[in-house]
Amino acid sequence: MTDHPTNGLDDVVHQRVRLGILAIAHQARQVEFGFLRTTLQLTAGNLGQHLTVLEKAELIEIEKGYEGKRPRTWVTLTAAGQSALRDEIAHLKQLIQQVEQAETASTARPSSERDS
Repeated sequence: MTDHPTNGLDDVVHQRVRLGILAIAHQARQVEFGFLRTTLQLTAGNLGQHLTVLEKAELIEIEKGYEGKRPRTWVTLTAAGQSALRDEIAHLKQLIQQVEQAETASTARPSSERDS
């Protein structure tokens, strides 16, 4: 029996907000805290907690500084973060493929078999 794709999902990465953070950070070289907060519709405190989890797991790097006189926080995906995101997406693709194959097999059976 083969390992089910959900067994490979990473609890740190798979959580909706953290997956969103990693995906957005992957698309940009560097992403600003305020952009993440607005895009993911989070409070600053909630976003901060998720960033802390990802930073402790070494999936992102956080850089604090100033843009003019305004304080800014930037988030960058690490190599480990890129790898974790890539692995998560691969497992999700496998899961989707299994679900689609099961649906195809289910609809291919005669209706008398499906109804029993």
